[in-house]
Amino acid sequence: MTKTILAVDDSASIRQMVAFTLKGAGYEVIQAVDGQDALDKANVHNVNLVLTDINMPRMDGLKLLETLRNLTHYKTIPILMLTTESDNEIKAKGRAAGATGWLVKPFDPTRLLEVIAKVIG
Repeated sequence: MTKTILAVDDSASIRQMVAFTLKGAGYEVIQAVDGQDALDKANVHNVNLVLTDINMPRMDGLKLLETLRNLTHYKTIPILMLTTESDNEIKAKGRAAGATGWLVKPFDPTRLLEVIAKVIG
């Protein structure tokens, strides 16, 4: 069965690179332009993993993470942060909000796929 990943980033080029990498590995990809768009799509689609940026308009990645974790279906779904943020304080906030993992941009496609395979099996 194909696994579905919700990829959230306000940068179209990052979304395209992520989608290209994931689709090439056999994943189905749903793209969202910010946290609010992602939340709307997360409520409609059944996803196996959320991959989100932090710094976005309307709703940032940390708020999205907190909001998703409050929904029954998303309590156990892996949520990975893919961001330029590498500050320990922000990472700590992400962990406290329920982030499964943290990847720093620019991302290595091989590493991204390894981490995803590890967390969604």
